[in-house]
Amino acid sequence: MELVQKMLAGSDLSLARLITLVERDAPEVPEIMGSIYPHLGNAYFVGFTGPPGGGKSTLVDRLTAVMRRRGFSVGIVACDPTSPFSGGAVLGDRIRMQQHYLDKGVFIRSMATRGSRGGLPRAARGVIKLLDAFGKDFVLVETVGVGQTELDIMEAADTTVVILVPEAGDTIQTMKAGLLEIADIFVVNKADRERADYLVMELEQMLRMSPRESWRQAPVLTTQAINDIGTEELYQEIERHREVLRDTGRLSLRRQEQRKGEFIQTIEQGIRARLLELVERDGRLMASLERVERGEVDPYSASMEILTNKTLLQTWLVELERER
Repeated sequence: MELVQKMLAGSDLSLARLITLVERDAPEVPEIMGSIYPHLGNAYFVGFTGPPGGGKSTLVDRLTAVMRRRGFSVGIVACDPTSPFSGGAVLGDRIRMQQHYLDKGVFIRSMATRGSRGGLPRAARGVIKLLDAFGKDFVLVETVGVGQTELDIMEAADTTVVILVPEAGDTIQTMKAGLLEIADIFVVNKADRERADYLVMELEQMLRMSPRESWRQAPVLTTQAINDIGTEELYQEIERHREVLRDTGRLSLRRQEQRKGEFIQTIEQGIRARLLELVERDGRLMASLERVERGEVDPYSASMEILTNKTLLQTWLVELERER
């Protein structure tokens, strides 16, 4: 399509319009993704997660400056939580990254989560792909900062950076909740504050006791993003991790698993959408749903009654295919 061709030729405006289509889940999205697929695979994806207030946006901003000094182009996907009341989002990350807005080598897109609970909006993977096809060397993805359940980033990033601060709370409980398992690099930001050294020591001890990967222990770095201290070391650690993944073949395997996960997730979303359509118009499904709502039958038994009815399922599949 013409918009894709303009984007591939270097049009920022076309890229922004394509991202908007992906965010809105427009009917053109499958065609867009198919058109850019041959142009993917050049960018390196770095994800940043951790509790709110840890300085993720500031650290991404400083890291972007380090990459730009080396001549790399950078795409940034900054995710902000959507209000459950108004449906809006603050998108405050833009304020913290003002220094890069006039830099043609940096493209920044803020995104609202729109109900997604895994730290990333559902459209984020599509946006990341567009930035890759656009020619960015690095794509930095900052999650919303809900803290303990942001596991989606692991399925989208090549290197996942978990950012903590000395006063983040009960570190052990935070680690048990999942961050220990997803981190390739730990960063203790605001390291000039009290107990920063203790947090570093505690993290290193936990990693020795329960490493995520037998072939590598995730390093623990200290930074002061507001003062641009430790950012250079973080960039070098990202490059080291990238080199190890590439040289051992693990980068290819990691991306293979990501494609598999995305394939299954896309099918699940499609099936869910079509199921909701069926529930609204099919009398048999609606009747089962109403029985469950009234408490006359448990949800498990009602769903198994439908799932084991092959004739009914086949009829629905034919109906859905006819409407496409």
